[in-house]
Amino acid sequence: MKASLRDKLDAAARRLEDIDALLGAEGTDAQRLRELGSERSELAPVVALHADLLAAEAAREQARSLLADPEMRALAEEELQDCGRRIEQLEQALQGALLPRDPDDRKAAFLEVRAGTGGEESALFAADLLRMYTRYAERRGWRTELLGHSDSDLGGVKEAVLRIAGDGVYGRLKFESGGHRVQRVPATESQGRIHTSAATVAVMPEPDAQATVAINPAELRIDTFRSSGAGGQHINKTDSAVRITHLPTGLVVECQDDRSQHRNKARAMEVLAARLEQRQRQQAQEREAAQRKSLVGSGDRSDRIRTYNVPQGRVTDHRINLTLHKIDAILGGELDELLDALHAEHQAEQLAALA
Repeated sequence: MKASLRDKLDAAARRLEDIDALLGAEGTDAQRLRELGSERSELAPVVALHADLLAAEAAREQARSLLADPEMRALAEEELQDCGRRIEQLEQALQGALLPRDPDDRKAAFLEVRAGTGGEESALFAADLLRMYTRYAERRGWRTELLGHSDSDLGGVKEAVLRIAGDGVYGRLKFESGGHRVQRVPATESQGRIHTSAATVAVMPEPDAQATVAINPAELRIDTFRSSGAGGQHINKTDSAVRITHLPTGLVVECQDDRSQHRNKARAMEVLAARLEQRQRQQAQEREAAQRKSLVGSGDRSDRIRTYNVPQGRVTDHRINLTLHKIDAILGGELDELLDALHAEHQAEQLAALA
């Protein structure tokens, strides 16, 4: 194993010790504890594999030291072979464990299916895709919830949004985003001709519901002034009203309903936080729309990541040039062989970059 990888493993072990110390410290807020816990769950398996590797290397050195003993030589050679195989397996596992992790991989996901080019046949194909992913989720023990559903006249799906919850949903399904194409004889075709239709799929991680808006006090300008509304003699003689300006966004919030400047400020901060959250939601929706467009393409027949050829009984993923002659099983939710191949290709690219 390269020295650079060993340095990363040593750093991971030290970081795990730091995290354990922080988790045991008093005064750590709940959000920070969640972040540390998540980081620990990522590091602990890597550190454990590293410990196993060090133990296997120590056992190999001990076996080598026995080679000079004629009575122990045969046993030592057998031990060396076992240690060599074990070390090779652990090194491969560690290389995979050290690959960059998408922080969204373990999240639940929203899966959107939309009919594309092909009219009613496209909507029927979209319904097939929705059923395929629902059955795959059932096989994995994931929970599904249909959030939106628009049917076509013949029972197809114009568009549908499926929430899939479970460990690692987004990481498993994220490569499904794009254009999907089907080649088959439609039920509405009287001449028996093969038609090509398309649908689009978008897979997006579910936003963290526990995320909150962080307001930097240095980015606020707080002004106090005399209230102009009714409130009696006292409220008109003191600068109890508060105006808060959020400098990065230009949002301005005023509060003058209370005689207490402190309470007015607290209320104004609550209103500002709510407005910032709303602004973030709007920006997230805009980013999501842009992401969806990049994920699914145009929905045209020529814009595809995968083709389902029904007459030939095959499914071809064009990104990795993989063809499987088991279309019925795949449309029935048996996606693991396809998804495993996509993830293996992605991991190979990451390993090449790591090397």
